[in-house]
Amino acid sequence: MKPSIQLRLGQSLAMTPQLQQAIRLLQYSTLELQTHIQEVLESNPMLEVDEDTGRSEGSETEGLNGEGRESAAEEATPQDVIPDELPVDSAWDDIYEPPSAAGSAPETDDRDPYESQSGDGESLADHLLWQVHLAPMSDQDRLIAMTLIDAIGNDGYLQDDLENIRASLSAQMETELEVEDVEAVLHLVQRLDPPSCGARNLAECLDIQLSELPLDTPYLKPARRLVQNYLDLLGNHDLKTLMRHLELDEDALHETILLIQSLNPRPGAQISNSRPEYIVPDVTVRKQGKRWRVELNSEVAPRLRVNSTYASMVRRADSSMDNTYMKNQLQEARWFIKSLQSRNETLLRVATAIVEQQRGFLEYGEEAMKPLVLRDIAEQVDMHESTISRVTTQKYMYTPRGIFEFKYFFSSHVGTADGGECSAVAIRAMIRKLIEGEPGDKPLSDSKLAELLSDKGIQVARRTVAKYREGMNIPSSSDRKRLN
Repeated sequence: MKPSIQLRLGQSLAMTPQLQQAIRLLQYSTLELQTHIQEVLESNPMLEVDEDTGRSEGSETEGLNGEGRESAAEEATPQDVIPDELPVDSAWDDIYEPPSAAGSAPETDDRDPYESQSGDGESLADHLLWQVHLAPMSDQDRLIAMTLIDAIGNDGYLQDDLENIRASLSAQMETELEVEDVEAVLHLVQRLDPPSCGARNLAECLDIQLSELPLDTPYLKPARRLVQNYLDLLGNHDLKTLMRHLELDEDALHETILLIQSLNPRPGAQISNSRPEYIVPDVTVRKQGKRWRVELNSEVAPRLRVNSTYASMVRRADSSMDNTYMKNQLQEARWFIKSLQSRNETLLRVATAIVEQQRGFLEYGEEAMKPLVLRDIAEQVDMHESTISRVTTQKYMYTPRGIFEFKYFFSSHVGTADGGECSAVAIRAMIRKLIEGEPGDKPLSDSKLAELLSDKGIQVARRTVAKYREGMNIPSSSDRKRLN
């Protein structure tokens, strides 16, 4: 074969840098988007945050508000005007409020006080050690207490055996200790705040908390007998055997169980140094008259614009390195603003389509949820399913019924007796409602739940009911049996 040159015409999809950037921004979550915007602002001098509420005519600014966004225009705040002269007998602080100190919030700040607190609080071990250092005890007992606290997990339970702790302490102190010495200090640690930290099992944990209650607490004695000797019977819901062993009637046993249920089985969870995680919704849904209105959350990302001062420095005919750099940065800034606008417009279109499909859920709750798949929304907004998948991942919607991820509104369906379809979310809501209304002494089995759903025209098998029930972390009928 001889080498030759051929000319062919064809069409192909090219992933341009602009398209790649738009796709990447589309799949970012709110926090990832805010981080990325901050990085771009720091690297591109042509971009700046648009702090003005209005947009000047003829400006190159491309705000983050899409054309389809429904939002009220904010009123511009007038700038403070400094007078030419101040009264002779006045001070600067009398006229102008001094800036607040770093880290302190103004008195008029109406934010949630928990949001201003540091997320890196003290750990359970730090909280216990602080109390140990304040307690009057010998150096030996304090060392034993510190070793015991190191062996306590985040849930408050002792994670190691006392014999192992005794052996390690004996080797460290070069003194032979007895298990009784370690156990005596353990009892002191268990009385620290929160009480029962250092318990070796659930029975000991509950018993310590009961011992801290006043002696005149109703049903305290039978409650302590129950947790010390018959906790396994309570776990198996063997109420008749419990009544016989404790010599209590139904009402007294019910009150005793309520007292035990008021205790904390995980005392260490009261002291947590984990940072709270907040969900920032991307869109807000609210009812206005008879219409459901969808709006983008203006607090998700700042509005950006091209810096007019730097943009005016770009000269068309200049090909120097500095001018070329500024041209490239200006073009990237325009692309970035356009990609952000495209992202928000797509997000708003998809959210509006979901609201139109799930209007019954917003009006009546989970039982009115319609079956919905990505293909339905893709056909409605004329987009590909992969785009809808990116938009609905880690994006949240604030509604009068709570904050939900976009994917929450998509679910499979089950056929009904009249040939229709019922959403899996609606079926789970019906199962939860039936279980909440069941009698305590005769809970509904999975087969009975399937029969009750069949009476409503929803044909589901018993194993399907069991799968939905387990997905909602609802125990079986035998475990749900309780006293009235």
